[in-house]
Amino acid sequence: MTKVYTHMTMSLDGFIADPTDQPAELFDWYGAGDVTVPSANDHVSFNVDPTSAELLREFTTNTGALIAGRRLFDIANGWGDSHPVGAPVVVVTHQPPSDTTPWPRTTFVNGVEPAITRAKQIANGKDICIASADIARQALQLGLVDEVCVSLVPVIFGEGIPYLAGLPGAHHLLQDPVVLQGHRALHLRYQVRH
Repeated sequence: MTKVYTHMTMSLDGFIADPTDQPAELFDWYGAGDVTVPSANDHVSFNVDPTSAELLREFTTNTGALIAGRRLFDIANGWGDSHPVGAPVVVVTHQPPSDTTPWPRTTFVNGVEPAITRAKQIANGKDICIASADIARQALQLGLVDEVCVSLVPVIFGEGIPYLAGLPGAHHLLQDPVVLQGHRALHLRYQVRH
């Protein structure tokens, strides 16, 4: 059964990037070990500890579609149409690019719920990863997320782009975490209570 999850690397104080959209030290764990985990992007590979390698292999093997917001898509320049997770990308945007030719593996959709519906079609039974904080918040608010994953890094930013701050409405309850201790990151996986 298809699972919708969100995964972010986050500072101890809840930020996924500094105020200028740079991850700074957050991504250091991707190069802090001896185990090489190749990605689907020829320009990206990970050198992590064995526990983190297991997590990354699961994500790259089981993810059939990735959902991103337009802002992240633009910052990453569409990952050169080859996101490291290896799955096609669905971008949530009100204004798709006028020329989508450079991104044949990318679909542009207006709205979070339609994006998840389209991602499920593309994923063909595999999992769906939401890779943008704003989209993750909206999907949580709509009750469309099954699991929240956080790779918690030992750094404090003080300010920046928050992961889950600002969710409106009632509290969102999660199950107790599955905890995986990596080097330079503590990986936390929370099932969402529906």
